[in-house]
Amino acid sequence: MDNGYTQGLINRLKSIEGHVRGIQRMVDGGADCVDIINQSLAVQRALDRVNSLILERHLQTCVTTAIRGDDAAERERVIEEILSVFETKTRM
Repeated sequence: MDNGYTQGLINRLKSIEGHVRGIQRMVDGGADCVDIINQSLAVQRALDRVNSLILERHLQTCVTTAIRGDDAAERERVIEEILSVFETKTRM
């Protein structure tokens, strides 16, 4: 991964980490349940965005390389890998 891409992901994850700590403080301080849920949902959306960025990068690099390559087993492996990610997401 290139440094700009990696640093962007790290920055997003640090922001999410801070947001989660804020939610912990809200819980500890007895904040309104709906406010806590709204903040938790915001963290989930932020994590979904991180996952989307990683998946996009994976599709543009690893998967594209495998699909264009001569190794049929590798093509099948990356397809199964992606299907597995989506199956896991739909089970949640």
